[in-house]
Amino acid sequence: VQLVESGGGLVQPGGSLRLSCAASGFTFSTYYIYWVRQAPGKVLEWVSNIYMVDNSTYYADSVKGRFTLSRDNAKTTVYLQMNSLKSEDTALNYCASRPGGQESRGQGTQDTDSS
Repeated sequence: VQLVESGGGLVQPGGSLRLSCAASGFTFSTYYIYWVRQAPGKVLEWVSNIYMVDNSTYYADSVKGRFTLSRDNAKTTVYLQMNSLKSEDTALNYCASRPGGQESRGQGTQDTDSS
């Protein structure tokens, strides 16, 4: 199982970023993928889930209305579109899944407030 994040970078408050999570090594269409993040000096925070079976999505209150999940089955990739970014969104973002019950997590991609 491998999950590889990309798409982080410097962004001004109010800006946007699209993070990608490329998945391999498991049946993409039957599991769920979730994003978590860790801001400097803070604990890991759950951000969002997408369930592949029915395409349902869930978001933490802190990002609801600003972040949107989508997927590309052909590329076995999940995207996290982050709009109206705030300083408090600065974090190391990870995507993860639990095929077989054990968590697999990528190496993370950083988004940083550039102001």
